[in-house]
Amino acid sequence: MEKALLCVSFGTSVPEAEESIAAVENALRAAAPGRLLVRAYTSSMICRKLAGRGETVLSVQEAFQQLAEQGVSDVLVQPTHLLRGSEYDKVRTEAALWRERFSAVRLGAPLLAGTEDLRAFAGILDEAYPARQGQALVLFGHGTDVFANMVYPALQTALHLLGRTDIVVGTVEGWPGFPEELEQLRRQDRRQVHLVPLMLVAGDHVLNDMAGDGAESWKSRLEGRGYSVRCTLRGLGMMPGVPELYCRHLREDLAIQK
Repeated sequence: MEKALLCVSFGTSVPEAEESIAAVENALRAAAPGRLLVRAYTSSMICRKLAGRGETVLSVQEAFQQLAEQGVSDVLVQPTHLLRGSEYDKVRTEAALWRERFSAVRLGAPLLAGTEDLRAFAGILDEAYPARQGQALVLFGHGTDVFANMVYPALQTALHLLGRTDIVVGTVEGWPGFPEELEQLRRQDRRQVHLVPLMLVAGDHVLNDMAGDGAESWKSRLEGRGYSVRCTLRGLGMMPGVPELYCRHLREDLAIQK
């Protein structure tokens, strides 16, 4: 097969969380018939952990090397990352190094790459999690140290413009963080909190930093302040409508290549 679709995720070592990645990959595979789909992870730590369990997932470099050896000439790289953050930049840098080895190497956009993506995604969230009396919906994101982190407050604005002022968007490693999230909750007359992952997979961050029983998890910290907390342990990949957003970017790239 001369054409390939390289699907790149950060990765997960949580077996139950892998289904979110698989759901997006299956949708992408159906949207790009005639292309060999290959999975790669950007997290070397997760790749090593999986290798220790006898599971092999290629790094981006290893995937490109394998495709070159197989005689593939055209590679379309579709990241499953949420935004153009540090992990997305890694994929872009790696793809650039391999452009001379193939006749075509194209990098697709992350899930939230523009205004229309934000608006569509806000609509999906609005439908998936209807407002409930007395409850705040807190979306738990990862965060990044580059300017693309502004996608998180932009998403909250898009949701508020839909009338969903009950929704608060926070990040574990970016801004807004837990202090900003808590301050927003204090301004609301709601004592119930529904924590939901704003990540492709419900992996270690979700299981530990969001919903864990440890003192530093968001769940524990909110409960310690008198909130009644429930958690959804479902990655974005399993949410109806999200895989289609990735496919929308993929179809745009395929149309450009024709």
